[in-house]
Amino acid sequence: MSTPNGELGKSARSAAGKTSKTPNQGQKGRLATHRRLEQIIVAVVIVVAMAALPSLHIGYRFLSIAITTGYTAIALYGLGLQFGQAGIMSVGHAAMIGIGAYVAAMLFVHFGVGFWVALPASIIVAAIAGGLVGLPSLRVAGQHYIIITFCFCALLVVCLTNGGSLTGAATGLDVGSIGSVFGINFDKLANYYYLVLVALALSLAIFYAIANSSYGRTLRAIRENEQLARAIGVNIDLQKISVFMVSGAFAGAAGILQAYYLRHISPTLYGAFPSLYLALMVMLGGARLIYGPLIGAIIVNFLPEVMNLNPVDSRIAYGVALLIVILLLPGGVSAGLLDIYRWLTARSRALFGKAGLAP
Repeated sequence: MSTPNGELGKSARSAAGKTSKTPNQGQKGRLATHRRLEQIIVAVVIVVAMAALPSLHIGYRFLSIAITTGYTAIALYGLGLQFGQAGIMSVGHAAMIGIGAYVAAMLFVHFGVGFWVALPASIIVAAIAGGLVGLPSLRVAGQHYIIITFCFCALLVVCLTNGGSLTGAATGLDVGSIGSVFGINFDKLANYYYLVLVALALSLAIFYAIANSSYGRTLRAIRENEQLARAIGVNIDLQKISVFMVSGAFAGAAGILQAYYLRHISPTLYGAFPSLYLALMVMLGGARLIYGPLIGAIIVNFLPEVMNLNPVDSRIAYGVALLIVILLLPGGVSAGLLDIYRWLTARSRALFGKAGLAP
């Protein structure tokens, strides 16, 4: 008789435990869903606002900066997955963009291959290069790996500069236009802007899908505690290489968009300073939120124009902004703005509740 009663008691306690946990779990689930919805809404609002820019007649210069911001943000979403989700920073990401750009340029110059055929080639080659550059991360980490990525960036510039007619040497390569597709003339600046914007929206959606998938949770487990993740059976090496390849694919897409926008590329575009600026953008904007990399690209590209800063003053402003973010906003500007919004929302609800106006 004791055994059935004991089992019954255990079942009762188990049922009681499940009943007591269910509300908390449901509340956490609703909170997580609400926060994801917040991110989606903000990202959609930003993209819609960017889509409206050409209709506002903002001028050639601002539209050009917006195009630069768009393809830069695409590369930043790849770096955001690598740094924000897996916790691995790189200061050689401009080299990945350069590989995508030079693949497209060399295919055009030497084989007459146009944009649409070169697009998958640039993405694939940059993804493979990203995986190769990620191999040292399996043995070293932290600042040691950052130095390796910086060295790779410098090495690529040397190779491109001494590549002879294949890479155009120090003068670089010219790239033709995309031409008309389905009656759309991409030589027109506004149409090219919309092409970049569509690519940006796709990148944003892919970033969100990866970050909220089981793969994204695995990357975050590696970021938080690599040894524990390895202990529970996660293939750390495979996951690291895969995120480097995904990051490289984003950069490859950004590279071909940059090449066909500028119509001429040279090794100096992919050196040390561009790589440092990319790292600065992703840290300023925030690498973990869906709209963080985009905000970082907007800040760094538009700040000198809006504030009418010369190159020296803009670098000083970037340095000061980065110090402020590191000290006060470790999650980036996007996370800081989101925290302020949530605090204001909580305060307003509390005030309305005290006034008897809350539902």
